[in-house]
Amino acid sequence: MAEAHQHAAEALGAAARAPQTWGWQGRTLGRQADHPEHGRCWLRLLSAPAEKAGGKLWEGTEQAALAFPTVRKPQLVGVYDWTDTAHAYRAELTEFVDEPVLSADPVLREEVELSTAWFSAVRATLATVAAVRTDRIAVRQEWIDRAVPQFTGHPAPHIEVWECAHGDFHAANLTTSATVLDWEGWGMAPRGYDAALLVAYSQLAPHTAARMRHELRDLLDTSAGRAATLVVCADLLQSASRGDHPDLTGKLHELVERAAQKR
Repeated sequence: MAEAHQHAAEALGAAARAPQTWGWQGRTLGRQADHPEHGRCWLRLLSAPAEKAGGKLWEGTEQAALAFPTVRKPQLVGVYDWTDTAHAYRAELTEFVDEPVLSADPVLREEVELSTAWFSAVRATLATVAAVRTDRIAVRQEWIDRAVPQFTGHPAPHIEVWECAHGDFHAANLTTSATVLDWEGWGMAPRGYDAALLVAYSQLAPHTAARMRHELRDLLDTSAGRAATLVVCADLLQSASRGDHPDLTGKLHELVERAAQKR
């Protein structure tokens, strides 16, 4: 993978530097890179077995660049695809965002001070994304029908309103200026999904979570928003059952009960 990353850098005319950053289960590898035209960039390499290349996650960043040109996100400046005998690779060169994310981990564990301007930018992003129509799917009703009863103990909501969502909207993908990172999984989801996901992932920082919920109440304090909360909690509880963020489980169940009581 490191050799493939170096090959991608050369193909895109960039010089990779700085430490390697590995993604989930080693599926991606990212490094800062310098480009003679675009300056400091981020070079991210995805890999998959050759027969499994393509699809939603593979094409997400490139399609997001076309679908959301006005949203605060890193600008995509280059893409390079190739295959070897067994693997396919996609390299994405984006502008480097030189500002911290709210958390190194999706689960927000420390309180953060967020300005009114930050929330205004987030609401604008969510509204812009929600207005887009796409055949990309982030969440399916069939999955909801199975997962919500299994992981929350409550009946699955029938989603009546579907809107486009980022799909992975949490503190590790949001910077201090409300730039949104990691667009590979965007697609249609229950209305309010991104707002519900951000609040659910932030439950271990209760004051920040309460502020988020207040600022996003127009998306969350509705029947659709409560349904989205159940769906999000089922997703995160499913992840917890596989060993992810076990410390969040108790708070997720509390969030489930509050949402279920008001439905």
